[in-house]
Amino acid sequence: MAKRILILAGDFVEDYELMVPFQALGAVGHTVHVVAPDKRTGDTLRTAIHDFEGDQTYTEKRGHNFTLNADFAAVDPAQYDALLIPGGRAPEYLRLNAKVIAIVRHFAEAHKPIAAVCHGAQLLAAAGVIEGKRIAAYPACEPEVKLAGAHYVPLDWPDAITDGNFVTAPAWTSHANWLAQFLAVLGTRIS
Repeated sequence: MAKRILILAGDFVEDYELMVPFQALGAVGHTVHVVAPDKRTGDTLRTAIHDFEGDQTYTEKRGHNFTLNADFAAVDPAQYDALLIPGGRAPEYLRLNAKVIAIVRHFAEAHKPIAAVCHGAQLLAAAGVIEGKRIAAYPACEPEVKLAGAHYVPLDWPDAITDGNFVTAPAWTSHANWLAQFLAVLGTRIS
């Protein structure tokens, strides 16, 4: 059965972590809405591409423009079955928005599926919803995950982890496992 999935994003969200789940979840029949604070349906987000090229941290390049298909001001999280939080630079400032935090808390308190990748864990930590959970994230987010009372799980780059309704992964390199686990939590059957 098709689900309604909400993606919380913002300018300079990681390109692959927004584009790939948006397209993949839509391709298997789910309805996916992407919202960003202070933006409406038809507005665009600027994305960033993070790559791993042997430096001490990822490199960042300008990505694409992504056209939003839903209005943040009008979004009602009760109308959605699951939440997806991509990484990139957006989570660091999205966590300062009270409505974003309220949306994350709604999904956690209702025990709805939540998928977060890379820096998306910053929103989970800021919302205070991961205490006692096993959570993967980009390694630089380890201190925040631990400060939120969660157990940080260092994974190899292609891996992901599920703990209850939370599906998390370190980066876009984990998409195959992360999205497969999220689809399993959603109850999606592909035949």
